[in-house]
Amino acid sequence: MKALFTYLAPALMLFSLGSNSVYAVNCQTLITKAPQNVEIKTTMMGRDKDVRSPYCLVSGVMSQRMGLDSKFYAIKFELRLPNFWQGRFAYQFNGGNDGEVKPALGAMTGLLNSQYAINQGFAVVSSDGGHDAQANPESGLVGPAVFGHDPEARRDYGYSAVQKLNPVARSLIESYYESPIKYSYGLGQSNGGRMAMVAATRFPDMFDGLLVGYPGFNLPKAALQHAWDVQALHRVSDDISQSLTKRDLKVFAKRILDQCDTLDGISDDMVFAADACQKVFEPKALVCKSNFDRDCLSLNKIGALMRMHMGPHNSKNQALYTDWIYDTGIRSDNWRMWKVESTISDWSNKPINVVMGGASLAHIFTTPYTNVSGDIYSLEDYLLKFDFDKDAPKIYATNKRFKESAMTIMTPPDAAKPKLTEFKQHGGKMMIFHGNSDPVFSVKDTIRWYDFLDFILEGRASDFVRLYRVPGMPHGQGGPSADQFDMLQPLISWVEKQQAPQYIVAATRADNPEITARMTGIKRPLCPYPSYARYNRGDFLLATSFQCVVAK
Repeated sequence: MKALFTYLAPALMLFSLGSNSVYAVNCQTLITKAPQNVEIKTTMMGRDKDVRSPYCLVSGVMSQRMGLDSKFYAIKFELRLPNFWQGRFAYQFNGGNDGEVKPALGAMTGLLNSQYAINQGFAVVSSDGGHDAQANPESGLVGPAVFGHDPEARRDYGYSAVQKLNPVARSLIESYYESPIKYSYGLGQSNGGRMAMVAATRFPDMFDGLLVGYPGFNLPKAALQHAWDVQALHRVSDDISQSLTKRDLKVFAKRILDQCDTLDGISDDMVFAADACQKVFEPKALVCKSNFDRDCLSLNKIGALMRMHMGPHNSKNQALYTDWIYDTGIRSDNWRMWKVESTISDWSNKPINVVMGGASLAHIFTTPYTNVSGDIYSLEDYLLKFDFDKDAPKIYATNKRFKESAMTIMTPPDAAKPKLTEFKQHGGKMMIFHGNSDPVFSVKDTIRWYDFLDFILEGRASDFVRLYRVPGMPHGQGGPSADQFDMLQPLISWVEKQQAPQYIVAATRADNPEITARMTGIKRPLCPYPSYARYNRGDFLLATSFQCVVAK
């Protein structure tokens, strides 16, 4: 008996320590199971403020190469493997110009920490998109965008980094847990939302579910808006940060509320009947009639705002992107930061669309690229001189070096006429949400995309795609909006239990300084497009007092 105990002691000790020891061993030995030409390091981590389960942290490098621009490139990634694994895998598509490995948490706009993918039993991977934003410090403000001089780096950013990394991540996950992945998801917002929509077409059987936040799926087209906005605001003031004051935008937002707030049946400082609002709101009525008028704007300011909302056009009056809706989030700090004025002194307080937008348009989204210098004045000058007849077509151009245009690389191949045939056949499900006040990617572009898909599918798009609009929300959380909501759990239920989502309950956040006093404690249903939340009866604070209706 003693001999038997001695023989079983190591196994009994391991059992008594529970699965944590097993995972610690698996984490350590995972290094030996890395695919060829993939270098990884592993560390067993305890639970922390973001992750509620101990997890194995994998840091990796792959696809190392020298680019045509004589710069070194690689795909760097992070994989988090939680002890609390439910057979789920999430590919976290990151935003902006990539170039940085964000923590692989599966965080999305609207989610609380406890609702992150990693806390719902997902193994999560994140990457830098195939380039390092810090690799070109000598290039100044355009440093994060000059990877656009290399064709493969552009392509990795556009879609192929996902194509390369996905099988590596899956292999590591299944080796670690010694079990197959049951369900695969792709999560992303902004540029990450674009990547999710690209994946639905390019890699239709890669993901079972896609969660898409305010997607820039026509990213090069949307980048034209940066030049359009700068030129419109420059007509008001040589210093665009002074072109529209915070008070101007508050006055403008208040007039939208005055004319549109009650169209959804109740006055609550939010406009859910957004489409009806566009028909009744008349910005020209805000023009000051005399020097003594108070709640009004000058003619040139109203003209600039109307021009910005019209979207970029060429001299033949052909639309080059899309138009925008008038909504209350125009008074948000986020809207202002993107279009008018930032708080960043190193940028001379210029907005994001001058720095990040100008750099991306010049170095990534046009062919041939324009080698704009990395100082704020060169970037603004580039946008001010941007020619919508001669320069805008460069988003579709190719040459000997760049055999694919920026539009081909960055957008879903069927962006103009989506069908998603193979994604649908695979059984894929997609949920999209977009703020009505997004200053970067127009919600109207996403609506047009959905409308065409629904038309092609004869009204059956909602069988596998749902679109939710968020009134007052700009580019991510903020603005006078109900911006706390969980879109991930309904997607999981749709994919794994075939329970199609209906409305999503959204709440205002007490720590959001941009909500009004009467918006405190409010909950509202976010209805699947084309329906919207209309007040029915009962306590106006409760989502159950509203019903989803379709505008007549």
